[in-house]
Amino acid sequence: MTLDTLAVDCQSLVAGYRLRLKAGQATVRERYLAEGNAPNLLRERCLLIDAVLSDLWQELDLPATLALVAVGGYGRGELYPASDVDLLVLLPAPPDSALTTQLERVVTVFYDLGLEIAPSVRTVDECSQAAAGDLTIQTALLEARWLAGSEELFKELSAALEEVLDPHIYFEAKKSEQDERYLRHQGSPYPLEPNCKEAPGGLRDLQTIVWIARAAGYGKTWEDLARQGFLTQEEQAQLQRSVRFLQELRTRLHLHVGRREDRLLFDYQSALAEQWGYRATPTRRASELLMQHYYRAAKEVTQINTILLLNLGAAIAPLPDQPPQPLNEHFQNTQDLLDVVDEEAFSKEPGVILEAFLLMQQHPELQGMSARTLRAMWHARTLIDKDFRRDSANRLRFLAILQQPRGVLHECRRMNQFGILGRYLPNFGKIVGQMQHDLFHVYTVDQHMLQVLRNLRRFLADEFTHEYPLCSELISDFPRCWVLYVAALFHDIAKGRGGDHSELGAVDAAAFCVDHGIDEDDSELIVWLVRQHLLMSSVAQKQDIADPDVIGAFAAQVRDERHLRALYLFTVADIRGTSPKVWNSWKGQLLVQLFRTTCRTLLAGGQVPVRQGLIEERQQEALRLLRYFALPDAVHHRLWKQLDTVYFLRHSAEEVAWHTRSLHYRTGIEEPVVRARVNPQGDGLEVMIYTRDQRDLFARLVGFFARAGYTIVDAKVHTTRHGYALDSFMLLDISDRGSERAMISYVEHELTARLRQQNPPEAPGSGRISRQVKHFPIQPVVTIEPDEKGSHYVLSVNAADRPGLLYTIAMTLAAHGANLHTAKISTLGERVEDTFLISGGDLGEAASRIRLETELLERLKL
Repeated sequence: MTLDTLAVDCQSLVAGYRLRLKAGQATVRERYLAEGNAPNLLRERCLLIDAVLSDLWQELDLPATLALVAVGGYGRGELYPASDVDLLVLLPAPPDSALTTQLERVVTVFYDLGLEIAPSVRTVDECSQAAAGDLTIQTALLEARWLAGSEELFKELSAALEEVLDPHIYFEAKKSEQDERYLRHQGSPYPLEPNCKEAPGGLRDLQTIVWIARAAGYGKTWEDLARQGFLTQEEQAQLQRSVRFLQELRTRLHLHVGRREDRLLFDYQSALAEQWGYRATPTRRASELLMQHYYRAAKEVTQINTILLLNLGAAIAPLPDQPPQPLNEHFQNTQDLLDVVDEEAFSKEPGVILEAFLLMQQHPELQGMSARTLRAMWHARTLIDKDFRRDSANRLRFLAILQQPRGVLHECRRMNQFGILGRYLPNFGKIVGQMQHDLFHVYTVDQHMLQVLRNLRRFLADEFTHEYPLCSELISDFPRCWVLYVAALFHDIAKGRGGDHSELGAVDAAAFCVDHGIDEDDSELIVWLVRQHLLMSSVAQKQDIADPDVIGAFAAQVRDERHLRALYLFTVADIRGTSPKVWNSWKGQLLVQLFRTTCRTLLAGGQVPVRQGLIEERQQEALRLLRYFALPDAVHHRLWKQLDTVYFLRHSAEEVAWHTRSLHYRTGIEEPVVRARVNPQGDGLEVMIYTRDQRDLFARLVGFFARAGYTIVDAKVHTTRHGYALDSFMLLDISDRGSERAMISYVEHELTARLRQQNPPEAPGSGRISRQVKHFPIQPVVTIEPDEKGSHYVLSVNAADRPGLLYTIAMTLAAHGANLHTAKISTLGERVEDTFLISGGDLGEAASRIRLETELLERLKL
């Protein structure tokens, strides 16, 4: 037979098998869509491909001494709709040239079938050597399954692998691999877009247990592990529910996307929820309900994974016998693990459950809990009922856990992981695994609250003093820090119920305080913190904190220094526990400024400084700073006589000195003046623009900064008495463009050139809207209300962040003849909450304000 004839025959052969495979897979898929049974699909797809490959192997007329072997997930008998088909062509000896040519044709034929084939060709010795040096290959071969060819050769492979495999080494390696995998996925089962295979709590956690069990000879299935005593019937049933859910989810994900995709991206969550039959409620999206189901399943998987790893480790490599050290009548220290003396202790005295966590805090030598303690506690968690919660001893124990000097965060996390925290605080249990698709929070509600607790605990740790200097200073002498921890556990506990979650959470917190006998002062502070936990960030980011009246109103709300300290500590912990993207140095600077100014007001008995006195104080400080530059005493006169009281109220003494130093000799200049500097109080760039006032100036400026890749976080717009614009911007760099000196030079040179040219405003590039915003659009909200004095209007804009947003707002305001005085730009993940102080135009007429609101809403829609 010629090579051409052989090629034609192969093509004809492959075409027939490809049609058979396509028809079979369509049947499998249709049956799944009708019945919704993922395990059946995985098994049927596997059987179909087994039959196709085995028959094809026979027709290819390969030597009888070779073997075709399924490995990896295919060897395990689970083939998801888009999974790779891992194949091993096993040889008795290295191939000669003729066999090599034949094998190359075989691999080509396999590829031509239209499957995602992952083939390898090795001898038994090569498999042994590869397995000895590569954990991934060792694991893939562990699940090897004979398909066709020589069964004797396959048995040789199995025997060779047994010699290579050391159960103890394999166990330790797999544990380390899992730890590394957890780190790649932020160590949490609760990210916004989890990988349902690789993330903590995903399918890989389950596979790891089965691999270790197989390597140690304990079986290949969950039923085998149950027979060996590693799983109870209840655990097996729960595990199988979680396995079924994750299998179903990954199957639907592959079918929906049409390719291999294991990440639950925003792009797919809504469609998957709808396909699966989840229905939105008045307060929650269908996708949020799906994701809460996922997070709870992932949490159960991590629980069982933890228990089984402990049990398997103890069986594979028993530690030397050491007599346990008694800790009390219920617990002992066994190999530095908290070990319950009698597994029935939790059932006999349920209060012992909380006692376990308290002991973990009180004994730093303990490295964790033993498997039997975790298992017994987990099974006893349902005993935490109304009677348990009413028991005064249990209430004292729970409060004591929050009051311990060490281990508060670790034990709260452990209580949450094993379902204890949600049983003791039922409303907390309702928000476990609850995601908020507000594109602001990147954690589930329960994990966010524990992140806030983590941050509060970090304020007390010496190793984080450099990161939180003021917080560390304030908390060091804060009496009874534990009241902050109670507030952390309640501040978002009412999310998803509808209504104001702060008010509803305050009701829950008040009931907790009464039940637990917390004294009146501490109870009042806890409830107040839960109710007002958003107050300080709102004032700092949306109001003019240079205005004495704003400070006075805020000081009246906080009332005293303890409330102020508590609110500042809580606000920093809350913002930083929301998303790594939300916190920046500018927000930190605003909060510090608000804290210090309010503190001075409270020390003065709540008396707000008289405006004129405040201005004089600020001017004297600016003059003092100017003397450092050896400038004449009268240097400020020419500029200051053109500035009004509003300017001095909005700008700090340091800013006034900088502006005066830059402009005192050119107050009437025709050329624009642009000066930039590194923010003296934190990150970012501060830019001052001085030029003849002109139409659309603000729009031209924000367009330039957007095109240059800067995010504006604050803007102060001022017009002097003689018709000059004196505008200040605080910018954060959103790119990595090199030295600060180069950035300053670029802004000063390029912006000056643009202002000289007097060209019309240039719109920034359209850019790309994030996936998150596309799939969870934020309905814009625009309001215009008069300020407290009635002389200006406050424009509030809540919308999805996108390139050119601020430019769009600026152009709309200019078109309506509105003058902008200040802009507070607050970016919260993918959402912005911007506040502008405006005047002029026809804003005095209600109909005109409505027209402006309507136009802004239309322009801000995606």
